[in-house]
Amino acid sequence: MTPPLLKQQADDASVVNLRDGVGATLKALRQARRVTLSEVSTRLKYSARQLQALENEQWADLPSGLPLRGLVKNYARFLEADVDAIMTMLGNQTGEAATPKVNISPVNTGPEFTPTDLPVQSESGGFSWVWFIVILLVIVAAAFYAIDRGWLPESWLVFEWLRPSANP
Repeated sequence: MTPPLLKQQADDASVVNLRDGVGATLKALRQARRVTLSEVSTRLKYSARQLQALENEQWADLPSGLPLRGLVKNYARFLEADVDAIMTMLGNQTGEAATPKVNISPVNTGPEFTPTDLPVQSESGGFSWVWFIVILLVIVAAAFYAIDRGWLPESWLVFEWLRPSANP
């Protein structure tokens, strides 16, 4: 007889009254998932005091603006709630609505731009030839230094003038 009562209690806990506010909604969702404030605090890296202030809707104890929105969004995601609905509730409750996405249309009045209005920029070919020549000279100098020190085997020296002379 107790299992139906537990199921009924779980069903009752999953019903959330959206008129209660953001804090009460998040608290009801947390309790329905049977998660403690300390577990949420550990997972989300917010203090239990902040989460409790949010659930009690003590707005003076919480940051305002974007940090508050981030806290609520992370909490809603953790509880697998409808984030957009929770954020709308937060905006309605605190009066800080999210900045709407604005479609900016081009202005058709005034003179049009022509290619001569754009600044002239020189196009670089990517890899500069000066750097190529500098690198090539460094490699040639290193090769002659290695030959002079005798670091290369004589079989690698194809030209006679590169080989050391027999007369010291």
